[in-house]
Amino acid sequence: MERQEQFLSVSEVDKKTIISAIDDPKELEALYRRDRRAFRKAFEDAYPQVQGAPLAEAWQERLRPDHEAAFSLQRSDWTFLAIAVALAGTILKLPTLLQVEDGDFYSRNLSFSVLPLLAAYFAWKHDMGWRERLWLFVPVVLAAVHINLLPKDLSSDTLALACIHLPLLLWGLLGFAFGGKPFGALKPRVSYLRFNGDLLVMSAVLAIASALFTAITIGLFSLIGVDISSFYGKWVIVYGGPGIPILATLLVRNNPQLVGRVSPIVARIFTPLVGLMLLAFLIAMGAQGKDPYRDRDFLLIFNILLIGVMAIVLFSVGEVMRTSTSRFNLWMLLALSFLAALNNAIALSAIAYRLFEFGWTPNRIAVFGGNVLIMGHLLGVCHALLQWLRGQAGQDAVDRVIGRYLPVYVAWTAIVVFLLPFLFGYK
Repeated sequence: MERQEQFLSVSEVDKKTIISAIDDPKELEALYRRDRRAFRKAFEDAYPQVQGAPLAEAWQERLRPDHEAAFSLQRSDWTFLAIAVALAGTILKLPTLLQVEDGDFYSRNLSFSVLPLLAAYFAWKHDMGWRERLWLFVPVVLAAVHINLLPKDLSSDTLALACIHLPLLLWGLLGFAFGGKPFGALKPRVSYLRFNGDLLVMSAVLAIASALFTAITIGLFSLIGVDISSFYGKWVIVYGGPGIPILATLLVRNNPQLVGRVSPIVARIFTPLVGLMLLAFLIAMGAQGKDPYRDRDFLLIFNILLIGVMAIVLFSVGEVMRTSTSRFNLWMLLALSFLAALNNAIALSAIAYRLFEFGWTPNRIAVFGGNVLIMGHLLGVCHALLQWLRGQAGQDAVDRVIGRYLPVYVAWTAIVVFLLPFLFGYK
């Protein structure tokens, strides 16, 4: 203990300090946390003298990603990026090239510009066989043919529902590709949900950087009297926009350390904030006299917000549990899941009331079914977290609840996309 205190009192980590502590993992960790930059420099100087020691080799590998692979993509990844961006941008340019109505085209096909390309990337990286690729891509082709053959009717509820649920269906198929097999094990599904959190963080960073680059570029050209805003919007943004999630996917997959520590921090910050927001919303809804049983527009917005909250719950549970299993964090996750389930119960009861009071419609069936799935998922997460807090189960129980619902969501979205239009005569 005296030796550790001596190291912690050193104002600067140096080469001799590293060599002296090379056999003590606790001291090395304490030194690293005290001044990471100084530790990295001192370790590089000391490594030739301590090379071969088990801890030295472990720290060499631990520090290597920070200064050698902070931005590491293979040549094949760059090739895929170029091809994928070209294909995605061309898909978005099809209305102009084919002279078709862009509003109807984008509502049906926008999700095909990115998600199938990412599925192809993971299928390639996992070296899937042809049978597995057929199981994955045949549904994509069928969905593309089906959505574009649906009759064009602006008043059709089933068309609108199919267009809304199609990205969710493709997202689920992407999850199967991420796992390596269309019917993969449970752990890849949980990893996929965590990957989505990292992907959102990386995409947000790239989007902000791209927006700044766009503003600077257009501004600089405007200074010399050249207006490139029209060209930039028609070509650079069209091709660069879908490139953001594609590049973010490659970066997260090849360099998980880039956002591996950011996502859990974001989750820990927003877990209590979202919980307080849900609690305040329940109180305010009662105080304002809002009635989701009678106010259709309020119920619709309420459900859209609940889907976002459900995504935040899964993101928070996955990210917080990845790095911390303290009881305080588990209680916060349980409170957030319970409040989300309580809000969803109100929405579900209101939808059920309207369903049996005013009759069955495609919108009510789709929203009711989705809320039933979300409700069951949230209750399962609450039960698993409560078991963990009681010592009756571990993290595996929570992972099982989180991961096993992915195929269920995919099945429901497939019903909404393919079956509901047929059952209601495409109306």
